[in-house]
Amino acid sequence: MAGKAAGKPPEEILLDWKREQASLKARVVDLDTEAWQRDPAFSGLQRVGGVDVSFVKDDSGSACASLVVLSYPELEVLYEDCRMVTLTAPYVSGFLAFRELPFLVDAVQQLRQREPCLMPQVLFVDGNGVLHHRGFGVACHLGVLTDLPCIGVAKKLLQVDGLENNALHKEKIQLLKAGGDSFPLMGGSGTILGRALRSHDHSTKPLYVSVGHKISLEAAVRLTHSCCKFRIPEPVRQEQGGTKAKGVPPRSLRRACRPAGQATSGVFHRHLQGDSGRQEGLSQTLISSPPQMSTLAHLSSHLHFHCPPSPGTEKIPAHHSRGCTGSPTSPHPS
Repeated sequence: MAGKAAGKPPEEILLDWKREQASLKARVVDLDTEAWQRDPAFSGLQRVGGVDVSFVKDDSGSACASLVVLSYPELEVLYEDCRMVTLTAPYVSGFLAFRELPFLVDAVQQLRQREPCLMPQVLFVDGNGVLHHRGFGVACHLGVLTDLPCIGVAKKLLQVDGLENNALHKEKIQLLKAGGDSFPLMGGSGTILGRALRSHDHSTKPLYVSVGHKISLEAAVRLTHSCCKFRIPEPVRQEQGGTKAKGVPPRSLRRACRPAGQATSGVFHRHLQGDSGRQEGLSQTLISSPPQMSTLAHLSSHLHFHCPPSPGTEKIPAHHSRGCTGSPTSPHPS
């Protein structure tokens, strides 16, 4: 995620964003709401998802918005939706959701419509949840708008509420000896905002896990660890890997661009399209969704998040839908 763009929204837009965050923050649930979350082995959890907006190096406006769903505990890809998008809203620290979230919410809604039986039971987000300047990061925002359990997983410490990447913090990191070891991130206010997690035995850099929505911090940390074959949990790593060199699309997009005959075994559905929807399409999607999305729809319209789709945008037909009933899914119409 991230990808910085020049410029800054007008002050009135920033105030709108702050009001939106404050309003939706009251809806965040930081407790386990599903039976599988309370089970030591996560019995009943079958699908985990990850979302990300990946940028090509030196191009802050073009990005690939991706949603991937993996089986659990096998962590094999079941579904992947990659779409090239154009973002014109600038990156502003603390307001990442308003730059990237419309595309991610749209991807979740498209999955609900196309393959409801493949909906993830939890989403990993490359960003923060309650570990945030105003206690409402992108993982919280996405969770509230989609009504899905969400976990924020960041690679760097967001230094808020007195948290600092200082000598003491680095000493605590050195005490994490094995994968699964963690320590709490307590802010100056006395609130535990997340945990620093050594996610893998062979990784020395921690992840910063925080609650997004509808899951406890303890369950979020355990699940993050169980989804790590390497440092980054698989639902996020599947979205990100590969080179970010200029002119080379993210790995997730390159995978989706393979000819149909080269599809990876076990993949139920792959979908690729150009700019993720017309402005009109996004507005209709958001307006027809739960009421709490209306402000985000207004702001995305004001800042022109979407550009018209490129002519001749390539579409990749959906592959067989093993595990779902009915005929194979047809490509989503433009």
